[in-house]
Amino acid sequence: MSADSLTGRLDRARRGVGQSGRGAGAPSPRRRRRRFSARTVTLLAFAVPSLVLLVLLNVYPVAYAGFQSLHDGDLTSAGPFVGLANFGNVLTDPDFWASTRFTVIFTLSGVFGSWLVGMVLALVLRTRVPGRGVFKVLMLLPWIVPIVVSATAWNFMVATPQSPLPIIAHALGFGDVQFLADPVLAQITVCVFKVWISFPFMMMMTAAALEGVDVNVYEAAKMDGANRWQIFRSITMPIIARSTFISWILMTIFCVNDFPTIFLLTGGGPVNATTSLVVLAYRTVFQDYQTGPGVAIAFLMTFVLVVISVVLYRQIRKVSIE
Repeated sequence: MSADSLTGRLDRARRGVGQSGRGAGAPSPRRRRRRFSARTVTLLAFAVPSLVLLVLLNVYPVAYAGFQSLHDGDLTSAGPFVGLANFGNVLTDPDFWASTRFTVIFTLSGVFGSWLVGMVLALVLRTRVPGRGVFKVLMLLPWIVPIVVSATAWNFMVATPQSPLPIIAHALGFGDVQFLADPVLAQITVCVFKVWISFPFMMMMTAAALEGVDVNVYEAAKMDGANRWQIFRSITMPIIARSTFISWILMTIFCVNDFPTIFLLTGGGPVNATTSLVVLAYRTVFQDYQTGPGVAIAFLMTFVLVVISVVLYRQIRKVSIE
């Protein structure tokens, strides 16, 4: 063996390279991975029909509604393209702002009225009251009973002068009180009805949040001399703040989009006093056959709901960080 051949072998040995040109420590060439395995293809085969159905049921209607909001058409045809004229006409319509004002009143009373009632009842349910199980079931009935049944019952109680509540009001010396014929009383009645059917939801949300509060925290606060109001303000409310903001977001969406509560009880009357934005959008599209302005109202409602939800969601994040 020549000296040059021996030197070359020694150099290859130091570099970890054998006769074949690849040593034990040399990396082996990577095998090409298959892009889609059989399991991936199977999962996609099951997921594609659901995704297509989701697009057809959600994305397509929203896209077509956006298309309609830019046209002056009716239920049968899209009509000519008018751009943002429908939004401009809606924003300058007095009926739109009257409906907006009532929607704000209806939403604020529905959210905070039901929250206050639900909070009080949730705190009561934490105490040892007789028949607490039966009490819980009874408090859930306004939420469980179909809205058609509830609206029919309330119409029976307040709609006519021969109804029970007008008769009681007349016997107490208030005169002939027409709860659904007077604009102000009709607004109050609708708001009270919304609180009545919504407080069980708030009660369940608050009761679930209160279950996570450690009893030892209350005992320590009592030993430090804190009264009930101080305990509620400084301990209970901060602990359940996250759940409270979530319930406010959900109830705001429920109130703004609540069509059956108003339509079944008053139909938006009297003299449009209880016409909310969703009722106005319904009338514009299905009674006046103006799809462009009606859909524009719906998109404006959606925009406001998104803004409110984002603001409350940021409050949730702040509570989570703290």
